Amino acid sequence: MLLPFLPRTMATTFSFDVVSDFDRQELLNAVDQTRREVATRYDLKTSGTEIMLEDTALTISTASDMTLRAVNDILNQKAIKRNLSAKVFDVQTAETAAGQRVRQQVKLRRGMSQEQAKMLSKRVRNSGLKVQVQIQAEVLRVSSRSKDDLQSVKRLLEGLEIDYPLQFRNYR
Repeated sequence: MLLPFLPRTMATTFSFDVVSDFDRQELLNAVDQTRREVATRYDLKTSGTEIMLEDTALTISTASDMTLRAVNDILNQKAIKRNLSAKVFDVQTAETAAGQRVRQQVKLRRGMSQEQAKMLSKRVRNSGLKVQVQIQAEVLRVSSRSKDDLQSVKRLLEGLEIDYPLQFRNYR
C-alpha cells in the first residue's frame, strides 16, 4: 500500500523577548494610591508629604526621615499590588531641604544597557541550553526549536540576582 505524499514541514522556532520596562499607567495608579493613603493616614496626614512624578524619576518631599521611610514602604506595597517590580525604583539618598524637610529622589529604571544585555546573553549561552540569543538595542531575543528550552531560560533569568526588573514578552 502506498502512502499519500505528505509535504515536509519546516522545523518551527519559538522565541520571546526579554526587556526591562514597566507599565507607566500602573505606576501612575500606584503613586495616586500612595498619595491618597498618605493624605488619610493619621500619622502621615499632617506631614505635608508631596510626591511628584516626572518622566524618569519620583521626588518625595516630607517632614522627617521616619515619614519618608513610611511613604517609601507604602509606595512599594502599592506598586507590588499593581504587579510592578520593586526593582523599578532606584532609591537615592535622602537630603535635607528647606524648612527642616527631607527630600528624596527615586529614579525609575527602564531599559537595559548594552553591558546588562551582554551579561544576560553570556549567562544564557553558558547554561548549555540549545538556544540562540540576539541583542537588539534594549531587547534580548531568545529563540529555540524547543519550548522546554525557552521555559528553562526563563526560569534561569528569573532566578538571577540583578538590580533591574525583567519582563518576558512576545512569545511566538
